[in-house]
Amino acid sequence: MNKLLFLFLLIFSCMGKAHALAESKFDFTVNFSQAAEMAVSASAELRNAHAEYEIAKQSWSLGIMKFFPRLSFTFSENDRLQQLGADSFAKSYAVNIDQLLWDGGKTSMARSLQRMELNAVSSRLDRMASEIAEAALGAYRSVLSSRAVLSIRESALETLAGQRRILAGEVSLGLALAVDLAEADLAIAEAEIEIITLRSDLAEMELQFAEILGLDSLPELSEMVDIRRSAFLPGHDAVASLATERNPELSESRISIVKRLSELKYAGRAWLPTFRLQGSFGLNGSEYPLTRYSWSLGLNVELAGAWLQNNFGFQAGFDPPHDRSAQLQNSAIPVPNPEMGLSKRQAQLALALEQEKYRIALDRMDRTARRGVEKCAAAERMRELAVQAVTLAGERLRLEELRLSLGHITRIDLMEAIIEYTKKEITAVNVAISLLEAERELERFMDMRPGELVTLTNPINKPKISPRSTNE
Repeated sequence: MNKLLFLFLLIFSCMGKAHALAESKFDFTVNFSQAAEMAVSASAELRNAHAEYEIAKQSWSLGIMKFFPRLSFTFSENDRLQQLGADSFAKSYAVNIDQLLWDGGKTSMARSLQRMELNAVSSRLDRMASEIAEAALGAYRSVLSSRAVLSIRESALETLAGQRRILAGEVSLGLALAVDLAEADLAIAEAEIEIITLRSDLAEMELQFAEILGLDSLPELSEMVDIRRSAFLPGHDAVASLATERNPELSESRISIVKRLSELKYAGRAWLPTFRLQGSFGLNGSEYPLTRYSWSLGLNVELAGAWLQNNFGFQAGFDPPHDRSAQLQNSAIPVPNPEMGLSKRQAQLALALEQEKYRIALDRMDRTARRGVEKCAAAERMRELAVQAVTLAGERLRLEELRLSLGHITRIDLMEAIIEYTKKEITAVNVAISLLEAERELERFMDMRPGELVTLTNPINKPKISPRSTNE
């Protein structure tokens, strides 16, 4: 008996600890901004893209070595045995140096273009992160909307079930018809089917939302659907001004224009020659230790154009104790790459296109800003009308209750009024979600974080409308 009691207490203790662990699994709440950050942090694809970007940055940093001397080492050993004549044994070690002196800034500009490409990649990463964050915010809003609608449906079902119990009592007393009870059962069955569907959809939404956040299950969500929350509507001039400065599309367009300008300059300098200093120092001899040395120093001039490719080199050296050397060579290839002559024209066209795209986007800013503010205003007006509709439906419901008490309508009519009131509440929730979406779209237009729209303005000051709570 004592063993059984001990085992029971042990099991109860473990269950208590497990329950406590489950309760403390998430000791925090998540708002819109935090959900966006968690989704970005949890994205494996984004992490991989950032890792590739860091590798590209390191590669660009190592490219600075192009400005430093390039060293090379050569070793050779040539043994020749001859039947007629003396045998020869030649061994040599040499250190060669090649130093870029001047290339018209082509190497610097190539590195600048690479740097601009890295900036473009960084901008694309920001956009990728923004899309991931928006997916999380969309999932957040969907969960809030489904939870609110489910709560309304469940509250309505409880009310309908209460009316059905009263109606069943009236039927048993002969005060109502059995057909009315059948209609009530049908309405309740439809409500139950709707709730089952909503619960299934909500469970799937919560699972997908948790996966976006990188969690096994959802923590508590601090945001709520408030159908009485007024919109935040800044002036369209302020929106257009801030968007011109921070809009991601305009920022990428400006980066593209600077890049195209650099490409045009690079194409314009392609004909400039490249000057390189080349030198060599070597040890040679027929046996070890090597006792003879020699050195040489020269200049190489390379011209790579569309109509002429020319390589000119001059080199002088000394081989102690008596030998001196000098070498002059030149090679030319006429018309090596004629299509290269079109590169400057192509760069000009690309630059003109980017400038035109930027001008069009800039002209569109004011219209888009005005449209975004108007869309928020329209959503706000729809919210006000939806709240008014909820209020009117609540008044109608109270009147129907009064009419029922006076015997002017049946209880089925009252249940229909309850269902109609529920529909108005659900419509108000959907409109409130639409308002959140419109505000977030305006924030994205100005490259703002979720909830930062309030920093530009104050809520619209209007009389508060107090519809019946969705929990009533």
